[in-house]
Amino acid sequence: MKRISVVLLGLIWIMLGCKQQPVNYLEETPEAHNARMEWWREARFGMFIHWGLYSVPAGEWKGQTHYAEWIRNNAHIPLDTYNLFVKQFNPVNFNAERWVDMAKDAGMKYIVITSKHHDGFCLFDSKYTDFDIASTPYKRDVLKELADACHKNDIKMCWYHSIMDWHHPDYLPRRSWEKDRSTEGADFNRYVTYLKNELTELLTHYGEIGVLWFDGEWESTWNSEYGKEIYQHVRSLQPKIIVNNRVTVGRSGMAGTTKEKEFGGDFGTPEQQIPATGIPGYDWETCMTMNNHWGYNKFDKNFKSSKQLIRMLTDIASKGGNFLLNIGPKADGTFPHEAIVRLKDMGKWMKVNGESIYGTKASPFKILPWGRCTQKTMTGGTRLYLHVFYWPESNELVVPGLGSKPIRAYLLADPDQQELKIARHRDALSISLPAQPLDPWNTVVVLDIEGEPVVYDAPVISAFAPVFINEIKVEIIKGESVSTIRYTLDGSEPSVQSPKYEQPLTLKDETEVHATCFVDGEPVSSTASMHFRKVKPMTGRSLDEVKPGLMYHWYDGKWDSLPAYSGLTPKITGVSENFSEADNSKDDNFSIDYQGFIQIPTTGVYRFYLTSDDGSRLYLNEKVLIDHDGLHGATTKSGLVALEQGLHSLRISYFEKSGNNSLKLEWASQDISKELVPSKQFYHYH
Repeated sequence: MKRISVVLLGLIWIMLGCKQQPVNYLEETPEAHNARMEWWREARFGMFIHWGLYSVPAGEWKGQTHYAEWIRNNAHIPLDTYNLFVKQFNPVNFNAERWVDMAKDAGMKYIVITSKHHDGFCLFDSKYTDFDIASTPYKRDVLKELADACHKNDIKMCWYHSIMDWHHPDYLPRRSWEKDRSTEGADFNRYVTYLKNELTELLTHYGEIGVLWFDGEWESTWNSEYGKEIYQHVRSLQPKIIVNNRVTVGRSGMAGTTKEKEFGGDFGTPEQQIPATGIPGYDWETCMTMNNHWGYNKFDKNFKSSKQLIRMLTDIASKGGNFLLNIGPKADGTFPHEAIVRLKDMGKWMKVNGESIYGTKASPFKILPWGRCTQKTMTGGTRLYLHVFYWPESNELVVPGLGSKPIRAYLLADPDQQELKIARHRDALSISLPAQPLDPWNTVVVLDIEGEPVVYDAPVISAFAPVFINEIKVEIIKGESVSTIRYTLDGSEPSVQSPKYEQPLTLKDETEVHATCFVDGEPVSSTASMHFRKVKPMTGRSLDEVKPGLMYHWYDGKWDSLPAYSGLTPKITGVSENFSEADNSKDDNFSIDYQGFIQIPTTGVYRFYLTSDDGSRLYLNEKVLIDHDGLHGATTKSGLVALEQGLHSLRISYFEKSGNNSLKLEWASQDISKELVPSKQFYHYH
């Protein structure tokens, strides 16, 4: 008996010792990450759905008709009043199969729907709240029906779930206008537990979920640690799920990328915009409305045309991104007619041309005057999909800078794949086209080439700035390894006799640099040029009795642009070591005017970056250097100036109307990598 007990204890000890340790999903290998992202990168096109109680008022409140999913916040609707929409939400015409069919017929591969938006209402039956679909007259769990329809039709089901919650008693902060809701007894950690409980429901009751799309992470109560905790929780429940970067902090406003050194989930989320050059080396997805609102607004008829949407999809794919196109359904469960028409048009185009979108990589060309390009690797070469938006009058499609050997070309919509004639002209290929396009919005020409694309772009002439004080170092860069760069410094066109670029140039006088790529003695690219100008720096000062920090004046008021401060009485006057009063404030409707000096450590050319939400303006030595005025999100503008070592007068004016607050000043020079201007550089005279 004793021996058996010893054996049992030994087995228990072994079992305890072999207990599997929790997986750290933040330390995923690149191979595992790529495998998880494979379906998403292949899909390229998805449907966003914003649907909830806000569809009941349909954008209208007290005679104003510009609202949608933010109506409770923007119209300052008391919670008790907003809760009445629960008994009015009865989507009797909702048909999950119909919704999924429309997405599938449009060529979409995944659906992301608001399981919970900022108002806190849940479109699913949750046991953790009564503020959900089960409390409405409809009662049915629409997410269950939609998930079942998606799984049946090979569409990935995905959730949008807001971190922010204007309904839950433990969520903080309250809206600034909510005077009837006390924060007494509120516990944000308890709210995070509630959030995790609901996510558990969403990831255990509805089958496989492709993406968890978070939002509302920008408020001060949320932080990186919460974000990482939620990411780990979600991946522990469904290890293959993909999570966007809004799970944690550090997103650069509507541009959607996450700042370096911050954990950024699995992909970036540009909102209502397409990055001008894509985001190389970074997974991203542009989310965009069909009209002006995310949720349903019956007055909003400003829908993008089908032509625009098809070209947007193409543009995004050509830059290596995904397109998440939004629908705001009506309260009865139907899609607006205008949205249905556009989905049909996009589906018609995708049925013929989907091959040129799905699973493609970004274009090898920087710019094409007639349209866009996507590409796929094939055995022994590359298939280029040339998306022709503007049919050439000559019926000759010129593909500039392509040095690769062509194999064949044909129209993707041509079932016979009749070959098109190809000719080479120095640094370009020319493809003979029929007199008329097969599709007036986007006709796709397939061009197969040997190997990977070799594109002879114009060289890039690179320097810190086009101005300098004493001397400047200039580099000339190209994107391929085949050609040779030749350059001139007298403004003339480079020839085969011009100097070969081999190392950075040092300029000490005003100079115009020209550079061209050559192969076998022939130019194969257009010519790049840049003019470098010698300038005199602004004189620095040395003042006695300056003290650390900047003087500031705070003004209350509602503005759409920076106010004229003369005649205004400041509410607060003080000294700040930086711009924390503006950047950290949770107030709306105010303006701050900072004044003082900035200490420039060494004489040189400086680039300043001013980020604000809303408007701002930077003055240096009483001259406007950066004007970033007006209503906008957290965006950045920059300005260049030559400065002597010493003190220079500085003024930054800022106003905030509503929404997020942000005011940051960064700088860079040939000696300083881009960074926040240290607080120790600011002084005031008193």
